[in-house]
Amino acid sequence: MDWGMKNRISKIIRPEDGRTVMLAIDHGYFLGPTQKLENPGKIIKPLLPYADSLMLTRGILRTSLNPSVNIPIVLRVSGGSSVIGEDLSNESLTTSVEDALKLNVSCVALSIFVGSKYEHRTLKNLAKLVDECERFGIPVLAVTAVGKEMTRDYRYLALSCRIAAELGAHIVKTYYCENFDRVVEGCPVPIVVAGGKKFPEPEDALRLAYEAVEHGAAGVDMGRNIWQSDFPIAMIKAIRSIVHGNSTVKEASEIFIQEKETIQNTVKTA
Repeated sequence: MDWGMKNRISKIIRPEDGRTVMLAIDHGYFLGPTQKLENPGKIIKPLLPYADSLMLTRGILRTSLNPSVNIPIVLRVSGGSSVIGEDLSNESLTTSVEDALKLNVSCVALSIFVGSKYEHRTLKNLAKLVDECERFGIPVLAVTAVGKEMTRDYRYLALSCRIAAELGAHIVKTYYCENFDRVVEGCPVPIVVAGGKKFPEPEDALRLAYEAVEHGAAGVDMGRNIWQSDFPIAMIKAIRSIVHGNSTVKEASEIFIQEKETIQNTVKTA
């Protein structure tokens, strides 16, 4: 692996502990103006100090993030289908590697849909992207998206993660499941766990982060469970305490409550 590739990966996954807290705000590429992400720039600004990297599209990067902000960017480069379309797996590469270089990103990301109608296309997208990115030392993150008919179990996720790694992905994003340590064992590159839909209670998201890193994940790539929270700063601080501080779920919950109360008291006295 070239120096440039290693350097970019070290900006995503902290070398001192091999962990990462990625903040995902790329949902609009297929969901449109998602609740509480209608104004991306406003919602992400106070969260940036606590995220190791930011995952988003080039459109939101150019319109919603100040270029002077020093945060590693994971650029989504696949898309082409919407939530109301026939099949979300019908994706293509939507952003060139040249544009990614112009944007000075640290990593590019795309989805693969193993077992879907368009499996072949998405896997070819990954292989092609890896070929192009290897020329310039840009790591590729493969997102193991799950179609409507797919089950998020060990067998499916292990299959998807291994295929992504076999095709050259440098990092894989997937879901947490039972026997997750076996998914990690079968994947020779770092895995980050998706937050998924917002949980009913903050503790549920904290438990997901704890279980993920406890069973071998390099960290999390969370979105809705952070910025859809009523107290997003408190949530990302609590998540960070688990990933980088080895906090238990109870300790992280206490951090969340303390931060929440501080915010509430500040509002009252303002």
